[in-house]
Parts: sequence; C-alpha cells; structure tokens
Amino acid sequence: MTSPFDLAALDMAGTTVQEGGAVYAALERAVTARLARPVPAGVLHKWTGTDKREAAAGLLRELTGESAPADVDEVYADFTARLAKAYAATPPTPLPGVTEAIGALRAAGVKVVLQTGYSREVAESILEAMDWSVGGTIDGLVASDEVTVSRPAPYLIFRAMELAGVTSVDRVLVAGDTPNDLAAGHNAGARFVVAVLTGATSATDLGRHRHTHLLESAASLPELL
Repeated sequence: MTSPFDLAALDMAGTTVQEGGAVYAALERAVTARLARPVPAGVLHKWTGTDKREAAAGLLRELTGESAPADVDEVYADFTARLAKAYAATPPTPLPGVTEAIGALRAAGVKVVLQTGYSREVAESILEAMDWSVGGTIDGLVASDEVTVSRPAPYLIFRAMELAGVTSVDRVLVAGDTPNDLAAGHNAGARFVVAVLTGATSATDLGRHRHTHLLESAASLPELL
C-alpha cells in the first residue's frame, strides 16, 4: 500500500489525548482568579489550540485591554499548577483506538509527530503518563515553546516536517479538534487538514472552518491510507 501522505502531524489534547478538558478548565480558573470575574465561554473558545502562555496573554488583553508581562507570568504559573494538580488526580490517557491507529500509520511508512500548544515540559509529562515515547509510540514531538509563534501560525507543522524529514506540504496530513488546529494546517498548505470530533469543538463549529475531512476520531485516520 502506498500512502498518500508521509507525515501525520497530530494535535494532542482532544485529538490523540483524552484529558477531560482539564487544560481549558485550568486556564479559565487561572484567569478568573486573576480578574475576579468569569471568562465568557466564547472568549475562551477562541484561544483553544493555541500556546497556553499566548492564550493567557490574549485573554487578559481581550478582557482588560492590557496584558502586562508580570500578569501573564502570574496567570501562566497558576494555570500550570492547576493543570499539574488535575493531571495528578486524573492522569491523561490515549483516546480510544488512537494508539492502534498511530501504529497502523507507522506500519504504512507514515511518520507520526505530535504538535501541541503545550510547553515541552507539560507535553513530555503527558507522554510519560500514557507510557508513550518518541521513537517508541511516535516519531517526534513539537511543543509550542519550541517555535516563534504557535497556532494558527504554521510553524509547529513546519517543525514537525523538519523532524520527519518531509519536504513537501503535499505529503502532510494535519489533524486537530479546534479551529486553530485547522487554521494552522491550512496556513501550512497541508494537503490533508482533518477535523476530529473528540475534543473541544462541535461538528457544526468545525464545519465552518476550512478542512478536507471530518472524522469522529483520530482512530479513523488509517482509513485515509
């Protein structure tokens, strides 16, 4: 079988990783604690899939008109602590069927690289909790603090291409569960931009954004081979 793509650049939370929405609950609570008022759901949703420090800064700016570095640092530190506590209580797990799907992709010669809005430290802790490893379960990992700008910019995907040794965006599949995931895939020029319904966004909302496929889960990705 000849695969139509050489790289699957996959999001983590909500796409390959089941973490019960802990990341955005932690972010919302950290911002709420700083501002002493709730974060509107629609405002929070706009920042799903992005770098979490950028999200903290963006939420503060959107809700107060400013995002002083010290305030961003405070919110991000609070977010990180809350997320660590949530993951300690309920460790993240692979979404059903995704481990097997990644195995099938790799068996077909496709490189699988996770690309995420998490920091490297958080992303690696999640891989450890799931007993996944680079070189074992996946071929690479790119975190948001390793590129100049996170989603919807295309740089996470370009970095995944570098790690995989793939030079043509026409041989790249990007999958994610948020509009920012899809925008990053589109901005990268990826041939396949796959929306999945296991995360933070409904089919109706995802359908409004440019994509090539809409799947129930990343577990179905081998069907595209």
